[in-house]
Amino acid sequence: MNASLKSVQPSADAERAARVDLAACYRLADRFGLNEGIDNHLTMLVPGYSDRFLLAPFGMHWSEVRASDFLIVDFKGQVLSGQGSVEATALYIHQPVHRLSPQGRCVLHTHMPYATALCMLENPRLEMAVQSALGFYDDVAYDHTYNGLAFDETEGERLAQALGARSVLMMANHGVLVVGKTIPQAFERLYFLERAAQAQVLALSTGRSLRLIQESVIKTTAAQFSAGGTVGGRDRADLHFDALKRILDRSHSDYAN
Repeated sequence: MNASLKSVQPSADAERAARVDLAACYRLADRFGLNEGIDNHLTMLVPGYSDRFLLAPFGMHWSEVRASDFLIVDFKGQVLSGQGSVEATALYIHQPVHRLSPQGRCVLHTHMPYATALCMLENPRLEMAVQSALGFYDDVAYDHTYNGLAFDETEGERLAQALGARSVLMMANHGVLVVGKTIPQAFERLYFLERAAQAQVLALSTGRSLRLIQESVIKTTAAQFSAGGTVGGRDRADLHFDALKRILDRSHSDYAN
């Protein structure tokens, strides 16, 4: 569980930055085809707090979400600010993960197609058969039980326990849950998870066997990923997210409104 539910000194600037980044996250997920209608949710703890989170009102398409649209919802499901409805699964999946997972300040739940396709298989494992998958070595948890819609808090708590200390949960017959301490870190994991899953599904579609990478090389490469996490003193995820936001700024800058 998070160490404390007490707030630290909140910052209006920090909340504004989180709103802009989360709105960009919604727009980018739509741009890359990671969304499904108006369903699924992307959330972020409000900076300075560990008992409330930013959530888009239910009914908005991800392509239209703006920074000013977000509700602030507490862990009891009460809307503290903003206008709109809280969909039940948003509360019952995201609240327990935010509450129980220290690494889950940002929680992204999607039914993105290729990763979800793996979750439909008897063996849903992301195989260590392509370089992009190696960045997820020992960081993917698997939930093998599908219980229907998450309409109570116990289901979200079960998912949080299944996630453990990892950043990715493959949810049987459902979709994926990806978490991070920042929005850029979480989106980076979401983006490359789908790319790795896409490569695996396409390779399997040939009907030929995967060529798995040797365990020693996997471990060495995973260590290289970790060691190369910064370039020029900046986190790769931040650099990637900034580049993606510049694309939005040129074509859909209203996300930041």
